[in-house]
Amino acid sequence: MQELPELDHYRNLLADNFSGAQITAIDIRNEKAFQVSEETITRELIGSIVWYIERRSKYLLFHLDNGRRLRLSLHQGAYLYSGSEEERPGKAAQVQIRFGSRILYFIGLRLNDLQLLSAREVEEQLATHSPDPFHKQLTLDRFIERFARKRGPIKSALMDQSVITGIGTVYSDEICYSAAVRPDTKIPDLSREQWEGLYNSVHKILKEAVSFGGTGEHPFSADDTVTGGYAARLHVYNREGQTCSESGAVVEKIDVSGRAAYYCPEYQKS
Repeated sequence: MQELPELDHYRNLLADNFSGAQITAIDIRNEKAFQVSEETITRELIGSIVWYIERRSKYLLFHLDNGRRLRLSLHQGAYLYSGSEEERPGKAAQVQIRFGSRILYFIGLRLNDLQLLSAREVEEQLATHSPDPFHKQLTLDRFIERFARKRGPIKSALMDQSVITGIGTVYSDEICYSAAVRPDTKIPDLSREQWEGLYNSVHKILKEAVSFGGTGEHPFSADDTVTGGYAARLHVYNREGQTCSESGAVVEKIDVSGRAAYYCPEYQKS
């Protein structure tokens, strides 16, 4: 799944462009991606208005004025594009939702990535999901408690969606760097001070990444100059052999539980 900053960035773009917009047509090119009948489309989607867009856990939710929800999953490689018929993206879109002359293209969707649900069905699906990193009730102590049963390296634990949602391989490395903690440090070896650093870094890095457009590779529209802006601000992820801005040492790549991890051996000593 895409990481929290990319999803929150999409939420902001969708809200700016489609809140209050009316759905005028839907073109489904891949029925597996959005399994809904023509009758349902006509009855429940055409003519409905997008009330607002929300990110919940790893999903984007389009709240419609008839009480229904469009629930969207975006895997790595999938993306959204907004434009006219003439501005259509280079790759084929599995689903196209028309809002008059504007079209929202869904590219790279997989099985059931787009679903039409009731409010109750959404809540049932999300009932067992782990806390959002930005949830007000996720205090430092509760953050630490979420990792209490883990014994492996902190990078793997940060990426575990059963602990907290939205952190993947890119931002786990950046969070560890911001907290000056090695990504392969075992959970039981972390001090209270390190936990506090990680907790603060989760909020700092994710919020910064959202504000700079995440690390997505595909623009949202023809005039989009924001999406992917955080890629140039990454400190260690995919920067093996480059110089660390804090220590001047060389960023290294190591294996952490079968995944590549990037860190600075001078700045992240423990």
